[in-house]
Amino acid sequence: MTTAIVDRLPLPLLRSGKVREVYEVDADRLLLVASDRVSAFDVVMREPVPHKGAVLTQMTAWWLRQFEGLVPNHLLASSAAEIIAAVPALAPHHDALVGRAMLCRRTEVFPVECVVRGYLSGSAWKEYAASGTLAGEPLPAGLRESDRFDPPRFSPATKAETGHDENIPMSEARRVLGADVADGLEQLSRLVYARGRDIAAARGIIIADTKFEFGRDRDGAIRLIDEVLTPDSSRFWPADRYAPGGVQPSFDKQPLRDYLDAERRAGRWNGDAPPPALPDAVIAATSARYLDAFQRITGAPLALSDL
Repeated sequence: MTTAIVDRLPLPLLRSGKVREVYEVDADRLLLVASDRVSAFDVVMREPVPHKGAVLTQMTAWWLRQFEGLVPNHLLASSAAEIIAAVPALAPHHDALVGRAMLCRRTEVFPVECVVRGYLSGSAWKEYAASGTLAGEPLPAGLRESDRFDPPRFSPATKAETGHDENIPMSEARRVLGADVADGLEQLSRLVYARGRDIAAARGIIIADTKFEFGRDRDGAIRLIDEVLTPDSSRFWPADRYAPGGVQPSFDKQPLRDYLDAERRAGRWNGDAPPPALPDAVIAATSARYLDAFQRITGAPLALSDL
């Protein structure tokens, strides 16, 4: 599958991230194209992970269909045929678009990640274990790693261009966005998380936490944008193996992280670029995790022939 298509599409390239390129179609539309590049510990691997870009794109499109009527979103089309019908100049690049491209409304992106945490994990657990707080605000004493939050916690974060995003208190989000906007984004985030959590639970999946992005379109409407409830933006746990008090198994790039951790412990990698070469088995296991997550969530295998 295509893994890097920069300079191959006849559109202005607005930005190229770790795993995604964003192209300008016109003043009102963008084209988002997800590659098969994979990053871990803030380092982009040299080897692509097959199907990853399509999983992220098509899982996002699937979730956005589930949220119709709940919150507006930016998606206009996610199949190559529909995208080419809307942007005929892309017709010679059909194969580069299949599965991995989204034609979207352009929005002014709010500069805060909207994180909803249903469970105490990741950076939240690290801070809590060290200081009993989340974004500097106290949490109840005696919580264990992976304990459930009831109700879930809204935990905004800064949007970092490089490195990790930084958790911030709601007071800071209100300062950056304005109180009305920040409170509105919290409400929308909670609505989307609750719907997604219930859908996933029926499929035996816990959504431990996730991050959303929102933007305002030219008419002033706030829309859910970018990646939604994918293995890269969320922590998915198998419900039948949930056991609070430690790290949970997850449907993401854990095989890759485990391999890199072993390389660091053995002194063969210092944690910086360039990364070590990935064995075929690690690449295959990581790809399988993404495909498994897609099928478990959507109820069907990834089928690029339909896109």
